[in-house]
Amino acid sequence: MTNAVTTFFADRRRALELFEPVRAAVVAAGPSTMRITKSQISFGRKTRFAWVWTPDRWLAGKTAPLVLSIGLRHRDPSPRWKEVVEPRPGRFMHHLEIWSATDVDDEVKGWLRQAWHDAGASDPA
Repeated sequence: MTNAVTTFFADRRRALELFEPVRAAVVAAGPSTMRITKSQISFGRKTRFAWVWTPDRWLAGKTAPLVLSIGLRHRDPSPRWKEVVEPRPGRFMHHLEIWSATDVDDEVKGWLRQAWHDAGASDPA
């Protein structure tokens, strides 16, 4: 684990524990880069396709330890999403609360594989 990852999750041990299965699922999807900023950790290819962040940095009250945001070219209808937004036409940001390692299941791994694929493909004209 890098020092930057440890620093990002300082005082958020549970979020760090939940980050590990997310990172493993991203790595299993295929080669990507990881970028760490003050507010999030993102994964990308030609474009960014997945982000993790800790909602307690901005929200008061009971929040999930970690949120996984996945960019897809379509709106996925799963009821598991906390929120789905379309920041620009044809791009949908899906936000999933991660409460336990079991939340990173085969369905989530499939979404990450699709997002990974889309992030390396050319935009349709």
